[in-house]
Parts: sequence; structure tokens; C-alpha cells
Amino acid sequence: MKVYNTLTNSKEEFTPIDENDIKIYVCGPTVYNYFHIGNARPFVVFDTLRRYLEYRGRKVTFVQNFTDVDDKIINKAKEDGVEAGEVSEKFIAEYYKDAAALNVKKASVHPKVTENIEEIIAFVQALIDKGYAYESEGDVYFSTRAFAGYGKLSGQNIDDLESGARVGVDEKKNDPLDFALWKARKVDSEIAWDSPWGMGRPGWHIECSAMSKKYLGDTIDIHAGGQDLTFPHHENEIAQSEARNGQPFANYWMHNGYITIDDKKMSKSEGNFFTVRDILKDYSGEVVRFFLLSGHYRSPINFSRGLMDSAKSALARIYNAEQTLEHLVKNGDAELSDAERESLLGLGKYRDKFIASMDDDLNTADAIAAIFELISEVNGICKGGASKEYAGAALAELRELARVLGLLEGSGAAPYGEGSGGAGEGAGGAAGGAADEDAELQALIDERAKARAEKNWQRADEIRDELAAKGITLKDTPQGVQVIRT
Repeated sequence: MKVYNTLTNSKEEFTPIDENDIKIYVCGPTVYNYFHIGNARPFVVFDTLRRYLEYRGRKVTFVQNFTDVDDKIINKAKEDGVEAGEVSEKFIAEYYKDAAALNVKKASVHPKVTENIEEIIAFVQALIDKGYAYESEGDVYFSTRAFAGYGKLSGQNIDDLESGARVGVDEKKNDPLDFALWKARKVDSEIAWDSPWGMGRPGWHIECSAMSKKYLGDTIDIHAGGQDLTFPHHENEIAQSEARNGQPFANYWMHNGYITIDDKKMSKSEGNFFTVRDILKDYSGEVVRFFLLSGHYRSPINFSRGLMDSAKSALARIYNAEQTLEHLVKNGDAELSDAERESLLGLGKYRDKFIASMDDDLNTADAIAAIFELISEVNGICKGGASKEYAGAALAELRELARVLGLLEGSGAAPYGEGSGGAGEGAGGAAGGAADEDAELQALIDERAKARAEKNWQRADEIRDELAAKGITLKDTPQGVQVIRT
């Protein structure tokens, strides 16, 4: 497998430190609100990377943190008149709901800043002891110029950075490029922990360095996140970690591209700021996931209702292929034909194309194309019916590839509140609701069959139209009625 390494600006052969345990750290959310569609892209992309590595037989230790103490969380708590911890715990729970709707697996570890204060303080103290950091009136800063490699990830020149920086009269750092590792408490009511430098809390950058070291070790295989984190966040992580540990922090750095909204930058002031929770009211989590994987992860991607509708239609085609094959597996009785036998012998070429695409810097767009090529061949063979043996083998192949991408896992095309079985409110009763819907559907199918037998075409058409309004198409086949959900 080759991945594009931001550190070298080139596509490189991926060689893990330990073939039996690949270590990946992905920057997680600051939990003060529902996460937006831009946040969702790295969550989905790097979940897919993990899934693919596991599909290829590798064990992956996947760490994604929660920033649960931050100025934004503190300000949100003040607005709501609650403690900061209440805000962070609420939105951690909401993260899990929306991530589950997107079929994003839980990380091996989801560390929280507040649970790792001791490790963060020890990390900061080690940087002071080594001469890379200094205390100033209760704050602690990293001395950027003390680290010779600063700027190597983002390609920034430290002298150019200095020319654009200024130090205000009230700032306590020695150099405009120095950044905070520890922040002194400003008021007694502010969340804080005791430290050698007084009551305070961690800076943003230090948390990932400390937690990556604790859960994955000094050097990891892959550090990943959105393109916007390259500088200063990831640049500062490298400086801290390599200054502290004396060895490379991560061998590969992977960054996904930006998302625009109707070709404009997403912003609250433009009125085009969309949380995933908002989008899930109109589209299923799998549609959102499919959309986010339909382009190459490093390329910018444009979000619009038209493109989401296209993603919904494309995903429906995959589900329809699955449903057709399920129907044939259940009802087919023909013997394996020569055409089917020949097709089965060649289906492996689509898996080969899929793997080649994923091995080429996680090219999910071409991997999806390979799945549609598989569907086209299978649909041609199954036109008019197929044997159980062929349908079963084709179904297994389709599911195997789709599920590497986190697709065909059940949420289909329905948004929250429309039988998706997603993670929205009330999802705990989804199983019972689905059973009731299936019973109701079967009753209508039976009634339609009876109406057709009695040549009551008007009632049969009424039932067909009623189901079509619910996104359900009934297809009469030699093997019986096939239910297609769109």
C-alpha cells in the first residue's frame, strides 16, 4: 500500500513499525457542539483506512481523542449556565450517536484530556527540564526556536512566520512564535488543575502529544486529521513530541481536503454551516458516508443537496443489487448455468481492482467504481433470474467489498426518524419498529397478491402506489415478489 505523506509531500510505500499492530492517531472533536460535515470527513476517511487495514489482515490500534476542556467549552458552559463538564459529556454522547449513524466504528481508545492531566503535566515538565519550554507567570510556553525542525511538516520558514507575528504588551512569552503548553487560570470559577506552575489547564496542542505517547508510544505509524490541522496544530505536536522523546513522532502524516458548501467556504456568517445532525434529518448516515468517500480524500469536495441526492441514488443502486441477490438466494431454484459459472470465475477481478485502488493512497472513488462494475456484471447475469449458488457467491462478494467502505451495514437511504435504525433519539426502539414495519409490509404484499388473484387490479395498484410513496417498490419475478427499498 502507498499513502501520501504530508511530511515528504510524496506518495510512499507504507511500511508499519510492527506488522502485527499498526498504530494510528486521529485528532478528534472539541466537544462543545454537534460536529459538522467538515469534521465528519476525517472521521469517515480514517475509519475507512482502519477498516481497510483490518480487511487486509492487520491489527490496528486506533486512537481518537476528545478535547473536553477548551475555551469554546468554557464559553458554552457560561452561556448555558452549567459546568464545563456537563457540556463536554453531553456532546461526547452526541458524537457517538452521529458517528454511529455514519457507521464510524469506535476507536480502540477515546482518551479525554481531563483523564490525562497527570501525563500532560509530566510531559510539560520534561520539556522544561530539557530546555524546550519555560514558565511565565503561571503559563508555560514552548520555545519554538529551540526546536531545529520547526516548520518541516507545513513547509513554513520560521523567519517568514516571525515577520507576520506580533507580541502584545500583555503577552508573557519570550518570542512571538512560542505557543502555550499550560494556561494559568484567569478566574477562580474557571476549570483548572493544580500543577508545579499553579492552577491551570493544558494548551490545545500538548494534549495530543501526551495522549499519543501514553496509548501508542513515542513513534507511531500514522497521524491523521483534516488539512486545516497541518499548521499550527500538527506542526506544534511534532515539535513537542520530538523535543521530548528524541525520535520521530509519526512516520506518515495523512490529511484530508476541505469541504465547501455550494462552492463556498462553510461559515456561520454565510448561513451555510451544517452539522451532521442537521443533515441526518434529510439523508441517512450511509448516504453521507458514501458522499464523503465518493471523491479522493485529499481532494476538496463540494457539498450540495444535488450532490447528496446523487449519492443517495448511487447508494440505492448498491442496496437494490443486494436486495435482488438476497431475493434470489431465498427463492432461486435453477441450476448453475454455464454463463453463471464463467462469471463466478471472473468475479475476483473486481476484488483485485478494489484492492489496487485502496492500495493507491486510499482511492475510495476508484474502489466504489470497482463495486459498480461488479454490480453491472451481476445484474446482467441475473436478468430474468439466477441460481442460488450464483446469487449467494455474488452477494458475498458485493458485501465483502462494500463493508470495507462501511456500506451495506443497514441504514440504507432513510434519514433519522424514518426507520433508518440510526443513532437518533428513539433509536433504541428501532428493532421493534422495524419488525412492526416488516409485518405491515408483508400484510400489504399478501393483500396485493390476493387482489391480483381476484383480478382486482384497482386495489393491487393502490397498494403498489401506497408502498411507492414509502420508498418501496414491488417487483414481480419468476421467483416471487421482490421488495426493493429506495
